[in-house]
Amino acid sequence: MIKHDETADGSDAGGVSLYGAAVEYGIHCMLWLIEPRPKPVSSRDLAELQGVPSTLLARIMPKLEKAGLVVSTSGISGGYRLAKAPQEITVLDIVDAIDGGKSVFACKDIRRNCVLFGGDAPSWVTKGVCGVHAVMLRAEKSMRHEMSRTSLLDLAAGFGVLAPADFGENVGQWLDGRATNRELARISAVKGSHRNRRRRTDN
Repeated sequence: MIKHDETADGSDAGGVSLYGAAVEYGIHCMLWLIEPRPKPVSSRDLAELQGVPSTLLARIMPKLEKAGLVVSTSGISGGYRLAKAPQEITVLDIVDAIDGGKSVFACKDIRRNCVLFGGDAPSWVTKGVCGVHAVMLRAEKSMRHEMSRTSLLDLAAGFGVLAPADFGENVGQWLDGRATNRELARISAVKGSHRNRRRRTDN
């Protein structure tokens, strides 16, 4: 179940982890959606803000939407907003939405394979849950409990303690500016299209 991690461009980083880079990117994206914005935030802007490939976020954000964690609007002014209050979204919600609730350990029950059993393991060997598996189940339960009790708002609060007072405002201005520029570009394109049609009509 463990896989190689990915770098920002999706390549192998050489390390191993249970959850891939997509989980990290997804959680950070959700953090930037906490503050309500006049217009939804596009996945392209979220990608540029964090130095993440836009193609990767284009795969992550629909998973979060399918899980009911964000809502989207289409079009040039489209983008994403949180579907719930940040205190109602847990880290576990995000992780499961992106990586499908994978298990920490896939037990193969090899305890029954000892050559001395001759292919017929005695009942004392197979009775109950495998001890190794039991440890992993407890570890997984503990990990999921920790993620389930940590909300998006909890994460943001911790981040806010470290960030300068005006950092959130600066990020908001950057995102709003990007949304405004897209809207102005759309208006300019529409006007240009109208002018071109008039020229063709006049000719």
